[in-house]
Amino acid sequence: MTMKTRRLGKTDVALSEIGFGCGAIGNLYRPVSTADANDVMQCAWDNGFRYFDTAPFYGHGLSERRVGDFLRDKPEQSYVLSTKVGKLLDPCPSDAVPDHGFVNPLPFDVRFDYSGDAIRRSHEFSLARLGLNRTDILWVHDLEPKSLGSAYQSHLANFLDTGIAALEDLKRQGVIRGFGLGVNEVQPCLDVLSRVDLDGILLAGRYTLLDRSAERDLIPLCAKRSTSLVIGGVFNSGILATGAVEGALYDYRPAPDNILKQVAQMEQSAKAAGVTLAQAAMAFPLRNPVVASVLIGTAKRSSLQRNIDAMTHPVSEAFWAQDSSHTTAR
Repeated sequence: MTMKTRRLGKTDVALSEIGFGCGAIGNLYRPVSTADANDVMQCAWDNGFRYFDTAPFYGHGLSERRVGDFLRDKPEQSYVLSTKVGKLLDPCPSDAVPDHGFVNPLPFDVRFDYSGDAIRRSHEFSLARLGLNRTDILWVHDLEPKSLGSAYQSHLANFLDTGIAALEDLKRQGVIRGFGLGVNEVQPCLDVLSRVDLDGILLAGRYTLLDRSAERDLIPLCAKRSTSLVIGGVFNSGILATGAVEGALYDYRPAPDNILKQVAQMEQSAKAAGVTLAQAAMAFPLRNPVVASVLIGTAKRSSLQRNIDAMTHPVSEAFWAQDSSHTTAR
């Protein structure tokens, strides 16, 4: 199956409109066998996914190892691979591995470092874990207050001082083909993009049917600077897939009443338009030309196939005419 592609910023990198997010196959929240990880990646490949995104953080190296093993026998120019920098993995005793939500991760601690030297080391370590001689894109992972707290400003200064120069050098040397941020918040994108050029931003959860907080300032700035968005978290942690059911999650927590009410209204609009809420959630970001790709991540073939099947049905204009009244901004 062939999937449409879109260019990342001003680069020559062509991303499949739907990419595979590899966090879940790093044992996020539950153990995943190597066979199941390979099976879900094969399902993605068979359905035309040619963009794969991973990170050292996912399973503390486990996701990178699995992705590299899967892609190693594919023709070199047949896929696009991104990983992340900003979190170095340090060996640690098995009984001291921190809990970041990954079940049975590899025995490493995670250390934030956005300096140029750390970015270069992180990339080299990623290549070793992947068992590959290249990655196409490097995303700077979680350079944001939500992840760094009071240390955000010092890490930002460190990145702007030496980190961005390292990424520019790697791209100039042809080691990578593009770079940008991989974050969950809008403000850090504005903080960085107002100072330096980025090819793209992997933004999770902030440009969805439910949360349009990227719409006011970030998307116009991206359009002006020719910076693409890659959108993750299109289901806002689950509620746009499950609907407004009891226990539905929004932003990794039980959804509050106002969010449940908004989603229930969306469900009614979707039903009236003859589509599911999940279909609309996956289709929404790609309506904007600033968006280069939408990431879908799961460790289950059945879940991925269900989403793929849903994407084959177009969402009617009747739904889009109503959806703007149901959104929330953060």
